[in-house]
Order: sequence, then structure tokens, then C-alpha cells
Amino acid sequence: MQTGWAERECRNRGMGIAWLRPPYVTKLHGVEVTEARAVVDGRAIARRTYTTPVGTVFEDEFREPGTGQWKANRSWLSATPWLMAHLIKGPKDFPAVKYIAEHTEYLPDYFPLEQATDWLGEDGIMVDALPHSPLQMFLIYWVGSEGGSCFLHLADYPELVEDLLKAVSKSREPMYEIAAKSPAPAAFCGDNIDGGLMGARLFEQYCMPEYEKQAAILHRHGKLMMVHMDGRLDNIKHLIPRTPVDIIEAFHPLPMGDLPLDEARTLWKDKVIWMGFPASVFHMGPQATIEHMLSLLKVAVTGIQFAV
Repeated sequence: MQTGWAERECRNRGMGIAWLRPPYVTKLHGVEVTEARAVVDGRAIARRTYTTPVGTVFEDEFREPGTGQWKANRSWLSATPWLMAHLIKGPKDFPAVKYIAEHTEYLPDYFPLEQATDWLGEDGIMVDALPHSPLQMFLIYWVGSEGGSCFLHLADYPELVEDLLKAVSKSREPMYEIAAKSPAPAAFCGDNIDGGLMGARLFEQYCMPEYEKQAAILHRHGKLMMVHMDGRLDNIKHLIPRTPVDIIEAFHPLPMGDLPLDEARTLWKDKVIWMGFPASVFHMGPQATIEHMLSLLKVAVTGIQFAV
């Protein structure tokens, strides 16, 4: 979060803060990880290589100035780092990525959450920061959607994909238990769900069962589950009520999303909608921004399960 006059003004008016911190650390067994600088197509990148007994894979990451020096892992101006080459480039890479998943040990480390809770006091809440679900890791990080690559892999190597996703899901179970026992009141799955990209079939086949598994563990310990659904949701709007997710976080209404807020509230009566304000509206000027926000609040004021 950027600090300064705007943040201070918002907090003085009652804005709360949500801090995300991981409740665990990881330890890799039997995997050697190295990182080196390289130049690819005239662009300086960081190449991270994973060497396992069943193969070696690498990913290339482009980092602009400022990366890792302030908000999350972003650069001064944008959302870098960007993956320029993904771990899985073909069928021969699946065994190594599966090995990495199966040999990742999750260990509880609640100090970051305890520290932040002490710092925040009554000014906000702490949230467990958990990784994307297995399918989203596959689509975004391990294969990527560029040129339809992830969908070609799903079509050409369905057995390899299924085997990998099952292994990742199994490996995550200790992590979910650790998160469930942390001092944070809610756990955040940073899935970046976009129904326009994945479609209803994949969401139902892969994301929903993982949410069921994760929520069962979290709810057993009285913890809320939120999922980052900041993309287009119209084509999966009928599936979201069937998930055990408590909070639909970063829901973007029109004009950036494709689902009106009033329709979402009607469909998801048992869910909390934590809305992200559509940033494109800011380009229309202060008055248009105020009017748009007021129009959204008129819809939201009809219920209590809503946050901005």
C-alpha cells in the first residue's frame, strides 16, 4: 500500500487495512536452486534453475528497476517481474515440476502474522497469504497462457497435467492445516480467477474441488476463506454459489469486469463481496469517479456483506 496524504485521509475517514503475510516457510528436499543473470533477445533477465533427480527446469524473469524494493515484488512503475520463459515448456518438464511439488515441505512460521497484528492493532486485519490453486499455478506460472500454451498442454498431455495437479493438491494439505491454525482470521487464495480465460468447465473440474478441500480444513478451525476473483466472472457466476468460499475478493464490476454488481449480489446471497473499484473509471476524472462510486454504493447499501 502506498503511504502518504491520500492513505492518511482515507484512514482518517475509517478505511481499514488488510495485510497479507504467509503463515509458513518452505524447505525443498533433493532440489538444487540456482539463479543467474542472462540476456535473452536483448533483454536482461534472471534465470532460475531447478535441478532434480528426474530432470532440470528453468524459468526466466524480467525485472524492471525497483522490483523487490517496495510494494510486494513489483517495480516502480508496473507489475513486473514478468515470466518470459515458464518452467514447463514440453512433456519432458512435467516430472521435474511434480518432483518439486512432492518434495516441498511446509513449516509453520506465525511470527510475520503476529508481528503485523501487533503493528496494526485495531486499524485492520491480518490475512494468511496462500498461493494460487494448482490449476492457476499451471495456467499462470508453470506453462503460461501466451499463445494458448496452457490449453495446448491440457489437450495434448491430459494425463501428465492431471497427474501433476493431483500431486500438487496432495502436497498442499499440510500447508492448509498450517494456515488454519494461524492467528489470522481469514486465509487468502490469490487465484486471479478470470472465467473468460479458464472457462466454466475447467473452473468446475479443478478449482471447485480444491476450494472444497481447502475450505473444509479452514472452516474446521473457524477460519474464513477468500479467493481473489478479479477477472471476468459472468460465465462462471452460476458456479460460484456452489463453492464453499466465504469472500469473493477483488470482484470487479462493470466497466472492467463483465458482471454487474447488483446481479452478483443477487446470485451470491451467502457470499461476502469484497469489491475492487474499476481503475479505468479514474481516467474519466474526479467527478465521474465520485458518481460511479455512488452508483455502486446505492446497490451495495441494500446488504451488509460488502466491502470496497
